[in-house]
Amino acid sequence: MSRLKSILSAATIGASLALAALPAHANEKLTILLDWFVNPDHAPLIVAKEKGFFAKHGLDVELIEPADPSAPPRLVAAGQGDVAVNYQPQLHVQVAQGLPLTRIGTLVATPLNALVVLKNGPIKEISDLKGKKIGYSLAGFEDAVLGTMLKSHGVDINSVELVNVNFSLSPSLYSGQVDAVIGAYRNFELNQMDIAGKPGKAFYVEEEGVPPYDELILTVRKDHVNDPRMKKMLDALEEATQYLINHPDDSWKAFIAAYPNLDDELNKRAWADTLPRFALRPAAVDRGRYARFAQYLLDEGIIDHTPDLDSYVDVIE
Repeated sequence: MSRLKSILSAATIGASLALAALPAHANEKLTILLDWFVNPDHAPLIVAKEKGFFAKHGLDVELIEPADPSAPPRLVAAGQGDVAVNYQPQLHVQVAQGLPLTRIGTLVATPLNALVVLKNGPIKEISDLKGKKIGYSLAGFEDAVLGTMLKSHGVDINSVELVNVNFSLSPSLYSGQVDAVIGAYRNFELNQMDIAGKPGKAFYVEEEGVPPYDELILTVRKDHVNDPRMKKMLDALEEATQYLINHPDDSWKAFIAAYPNLDDELNKRAWADTLPRFALRPAAVDRGRYARFAQYLLDEGIIDHTPDLDSYVDVIE
């Protein structure tokens, strides 16, 4: 009997070792190309990765910071990445130009763009900008937004001088190079200026005639919408965003543990200011909002036609 027990024990141990030697079921890989270097705007993605929400849904997600911030949508359209963090205004332009992209999710559900002046400077109202210098980083959409904001206050955009400040928005303003800047992010530049002892004042684009839009969105190749990984990603992001809102301090600790170089006053302030702007239902979409913004871009001459919404705005069930 003892010999039989020994044989059974040996057999059990052998079976256990054989099972242990089998590879565990690997999570599916997914690459997400960011729009910029990692920052608090990407908090739901970072929390989903660092707190295990992606893994819970069977995904092994790689977040890639781009060498060229304009490249991710083109790379995803070419099949050289799974998901691109994108901007709603740019998506309309990209699709009108023929890129096979589709919006499947939202990260930041409000505009971040703002027209910023010095809080204690001579510009008190937008109408005061007539004849002044305004700095910008990207021509095209920002010109249109600025034109709309100025027009709503009786100022012709041809009456101001536009200065390309090459992404040096805040420094160009408090150094006196320009009188205002367009394209400043309200959650970053305002904090940066305050920390520098040069507080700013923001005029919000959605309050000055520009239709509201989603700042950061998730886009994929049109023929990849039904990839099962996309629904898993969106489900994980919804859970991560809920966790982020409910546990902002613990989420911040996870964020800086993953990116210790971002543990500073600017990013901590930006983190707090961005929290209320994240989409609590990343997969949900307001189609009317997209239609209105497409029409705005058409009216402003940014796009020459408005593609059918069904061709680039998707809801994954």
